[in-house]
Amino acid sequence: MILVYRYRVKSLSGLLNRQSRAVNYVWNYCNDTQKHALKWNKCWPSGFDLNVLTTGCTKELGLHSGTVNAVCEQYAKSRSQHRRPYLRYRGKKSLAWVPLKGRYLKREGEAFRFSGHTFRVFYSRPLPEGKIKDGTNFSRDRRGHWFLNVVVELADTPVRALERSVGIDLGLKEFAALSTGEKIENPCRYRGFAKRLGKAQRARKKRFAASIQAKIAHSRSDFLHKLSHRIVREFDYIAVGNVNAAGLARTKMAKSVLDASWSSFRAMLAYKAVKHGARYEEVDERFSSQVCSSCGSLPNSRPNGIADLGIRQWICSDCGYVHDRDVNSALNILARSGHRTPVEGITGLQAA
Repeated sequence: MILVYRYRVKSLSGLLNRQSRAVNYVWNYCNDTQKHALKWNKCWPSGFDLNVLTTGCTKELGLHSGTVNAVCEQYAKSRSQHRRPYLRYRGKKSLAWVPLKGRYLKREGEAFRFSGHTFRVFYSRPLPEGKIKDGTNFSRDRRGHWFLNVVVELADTPVRALERSVGIDLGLKEFAALSTGEKIENPCRYRGFAKRLGKAQRARKKRFAASIQAKIAHSRSDFLHKLSHRIVREFDYIAVGNVNAAGLARTKMAKSVLDASWSSFRAMLAYKAVKHGARYEEVDERFSSQVCSSCGSLPNSRPNGIADLGIRQWICSDCGYVHDRDVNSALNILARSGHRTPVEGITGLQAA
């Protein structure tokens, strides 16, 4: 499997700033070459063609040859992925970026050496032994902090035996409800900083606003990482409802949906499950809150979709069982996955 380890760079920020401007120059040259091919109805240049055209510019630009090659290849790849005849030019407002070939980055204790320079980093976690792959790069955030993103190839972890399974229903008031009955509160990171952020933006304090936004993003990421890590450690099979986050982000609940970051959480669960030998699956959650998880019927007493979102508990008119809406949905998500034991997560059998 392939993982990315991110370290904040301590030293040589000025060197990286200069190299990022040179990278923008190479990118814009590739864009000009592409436009020239369009104008004269020539074949579109591939990554190999762009590498040939930029041969010999490394010394003048102060870049490593692997960086120039990586920029050209990334341009051709991005053009194909976005299916566009040409891409945007990179300028001062673009986030700085210095790509490199993985084979040119060397480990040096808790630092890294590249192109004759030693980059000291905040070694927050050890980098595992493995091959450093292409795609490794330096990147700069809005606050001007440089980070080294190391792409490492690791051996696959053996899949664990299925002993404990869990269904997860994602929400807004409660971030997640588990089929075990546990509910995880939504920390609502953005709401707690909204007033401070609004004041900073109205006062046009760009650096202060950027620091607040970074604090919101870091606290949200910390919560999602810790929660996903705990779930993957505790359960061998994880089933999550495929809630349409992109669709809900276009409604009046957009701010809360984006703050919850359901898609990021599911992506973390997916790759951490592979890393730790667990299994992960996204399950169709339609009618999961309306079907009785005890008897499996669709009773008349069920809450009906968005109109009855205020109803958080209901009683099945067929079997008389009292349901918590979110936990019932999590139980149905687990049942639809088909990976639970005969008794696990079935409320009626547990009560008996």
